[in-house]
Amino acid sequence: MSILEFTKQFPTNESCKIHFKTEREKQGVICKKCTNTEHYWLKSKWQWQCKECSFRTTLRSGTFMEHSNLPLLTWYLCMAFMSFSKKGISALEMQRQLGHKRYNTVWNLMHKIRLAMGQRDDRYNLNGFIEFDEGHFEHATNQCIDLKRGRGSQRQTNVAVMAESTPLEDIETGEKSSHCRYFKMKVAQSFEKEELNSKVVQYIHQDSIIYSDKSTSYVDFSELVDIHITTKSDKETTKTTLKWVHIAISNAKRNLLGVYHMIKPKFLQAYLNEFCYKLNRRYFGFRLFNRLVIATINN
Repeated sequence: MSILEFTKQFPTNESCKIHFKTEREKQGVICKKCTNTEHYWLKSKWQWQCKECSFRTTLRSGTFMEHSNLPLLTWYLCMAFMSFSKKGISALEMQRQLGHKRYNTVWNLMHKIRLAMGQRDDRYNLNGFIEFDEGHFEHATNQCIDLKRGRGSQRQTNVAVMAESTPLEDIETGEKSSHCRYFKMKVAQSFEKEELNSKVVQYIHQDSIIYSDKSTSYVDFSELVDIHITTKSDKETTKTTLKWVHIAISNAKRNLLGVYHMIKPKFLQAYLNEFCYKLNRRYFGFRLFNRLVIATINN
């Protein structure tokens, strides 16, 4: 779906409501009172009524839009701009595109969508061959920033970066390479082994094989997954064994700095959620918008 097709399909708030209702029913409406899944649709009320206890569920109830007063069309437009833009879009530019008066309202809207992206990706663990490394992302402080000279308020936030990487070998030439699938980037309070162990347990399947450098923070990985393979960290390693995590780190840093400039530490995870969500669905094309609508339904 291109932006032109989007405007044709969703010209009014009513058209967005009809589409959202259809997608919610596909996902299944669950009664908050008795957890029953069978409902009547009350067209005059724009609500579902439970067949078991008669409890009514509104169109937005139980979704990321539940406590929002913004029109559904505004939500849809925001999700469209965020999904159609490969590199991302700033809240200020989103405010201009939506024609909204308040910057904070648009900023909060985008972060709710980023939260939905992160929760959707957290449903799935990485599996198979996993590259694991750490990234250091610069963030803003309250002091003045000197980007050119790299002085002043620049600090770094630790991020654990994981990538599914399938080893490949050309039968004829014997040339070895790898193919990447899915990524995860999670802010870490530190790079102590206890912190990183928790990331492995939470986001990587225990039957996996982890490739990493020989950092002492990774010494327990062999107890958490099937196999842990370590290699000395050098220029060759970044091009072979840990190729995809370093590409992802480089692309993420360039993307965040270019679009959002300096980000406060407490919001970094939200921006990483958006980056990984779109990276993991890089082949979806315009179908990404529909997947994002579903993500906002399942709160």
